[in-house]
Amino acid sequence: MASPLAQFEIKTLIPINVGAYDISFTNSALYMAFAVVAIMVFMIVGMRKGALVPGRWQLCVEMCYEFIANMLHDTAGREARKYFPFVFTLFMFILFANLIGMIPYFGFTFTSHIAVTFAMAAFVFVGVTLIGIIRHGFKFFTLFVPHGAPMALMPLLVLIELVSYLSRPISLSVRLFANMVAGHTMLKVFGGFVVALGFFGIVPFAFIVALTGLELLVAFLQAYVFAILTCMYLNDALNLH
Repeated sequence: MASPLAQFEIKTLIPINVGAYDISFTNSALYMAFAVVAIMVFMIVGMRKGALVPGRWQLCVEMCYEFIANMLHDTAGREARKYFPFVFTLFMFILFANLIGMIPYFGFTFTSHIAVTFAMAAFVFVGVTLIGIIRHGFKFFTLFVPHGAPMALMPLLVLIELVSYLSRPISLSVRLFANMVAGHTMLKVFGGFVVALGFFGIVPFAFIVALTGLELLVAFLQAYVFAILTCMYLNDALNLH
């Protein structure tokens, strides 16, 4: 029986080497392309008519749009509206990546790789930090100085705030990566029990059905958590609190 972790293996589809660098096209890159195409089809087909009374597909697209728009406004304020395209794209990309990974015999969850999730988290971290510095200049660093704190404790508190801030890309990436790996590993393990136990495999099969429903919920929640934390970081950068 294959290892439950074999499903996360990166496989080279088109080998490409530039000098000492391996930039081969892999199954992870292929499924990223699938996710982008799926999002484009979902958005374009859903809004092709632009009906005043939306159909089911258009309604789903509008619900996604309004959901992210309201979340960004409530979390980061009106000034964050110009960053809506980025937050919306980030949410949809992670959501479709997670959902594609749930397709039996076809799906591959590239958000189960720390390299992918850390790259997205690092991009958010660097982008938000640059926004804060450009907007506020040196005043941005007052974010690490708790207001009203005793001066005697200030060095310790500043150190804690700095470590907390620098750990954002790590916590943001590990949260998504760990949830995807754990969920899909459990599904693979219980799937092995179904095959091994034969008739009595109906019990682990029931667990698989329940876990699949839970994983679909986790797929949405993890995209939501990633997006709302990005909004909160934007709020810190724009409003320094």
